[in-house]
Amino acid sequence: MTRRQIEDRFGDLGDLYAQTSGGGPWAWNVARGAFLRQLAADVRRPGFSLLIAETTALTGCAYGYPVPGAAAGGARGLEAYLPGSVRSVAASGRLFLVSGIIVPARVRKQNQDRAWNLARRLQKRLLTEHDAALGVTLVERSDGATVQALRSWGWRYAEGETLQASLLGPYGVLVLGP
Repeated sequence: MTRRQIEDRFGDLGDLYAQTSGGGPWAWNVARGAFLRQLAADVRRPGFSLLIAETTALTGCAYGYPVPGAAAGGARGLEAYLPGSVRSVAASGRLFLVSGIIVPARVRKQNQDRAWNLARRLQKRLLTEHDAALGVTLVERSDGATVQALRSWGWRYAEGETLQASLLGPYGVLVLGP
């Protein structure tokens, strides 16, 4: 989608996020607002890409952007979390930061290991379209449900990383090959 198309769909994307984030109407408004602020910042990054899945309504999306070769730190402070092997991929310009994968709860819980799983298809297409050698995402160490979902979709801990072992802060690094 182009930047303009994404801006035209902000309301729909915010609604999708709110509906899939859990909680009640009040929590939805808070989560929706925070999501839209972060999405608006991400959209301005060079190479930003957002893929959507829809039937009669928006059903899922995945988005992110290439990590600049020499400036991995410009990608949400990512550099501090990257082990050496991932930094070398970033230096080659073939590292892609997956900022988010938003799918309904049933996709997170059912048929996670199947190639046709919506989340798996979205993330694979996102990496393939950008000719990424590796996808990377930061996940809050305390968010066990997200870690479990990502790992079930093929993500793995970065070299030498376990979400419990690192002392680098509140985030852990997960990586995914195309």
